[in-house]
Amino acid sequence: EVQLVESGGGLVQAGGSLRLSCAASGFTFDDYAIGWFRQAPGKEREGVSCISSSGGRTYYTDSVKGRFTISSDNAKNTIYLEMNSLKPEDTAVYYCALDLQYGCGVGIAGMEYWGKGTLVTVSS
Repeated sequence: EVQLVESGGGLVQAGGSLRLSCAASGFTFDDYAIGWFRQAPGKEREGVSCISSSGGRTYYTDSVKGRFTISSDNAKNTIYLEMNSLKPEDTAVYYCALDLQYGCGVGIAGMEYWGKGTLVTVSS
C-alpha cells in the first residue's frame, strides 16, 4: 500500500534551516505529483510546494518563494523540502501528499494519499 513518511521537522530559530524528507513507498516512483502542505493551529491547510514527474514542474506558494526548494531523489523514492531563512510564520505541521492521476494543480482536495505530518517550529 502507499505510504508516505515525513521526517526532518524540529525546532529552529528564525533564520535557520531545515530539510524535510518524504519517503514514499507502495507505488512506482515514475509518474507522480507530490506536494508539501502545512497547517498551523487555527489556520486552513495550505499548499507550500509541489513537484511533478510530468514536465519537471514545481510550484511554490508566494510566501516561501526564494526560501524553500523542493526536489526529488528518484533512486531513493524521496521528496525533499529544503527550507531556508525560516520565519515564525512557517511554524506548522508539514505534510506530504501524493497524487498519481493528476498534476500539482489538483490542490489539496485532489491529493489521494497523505503522510502523518512532521512538526516544524520556528522561534523568534
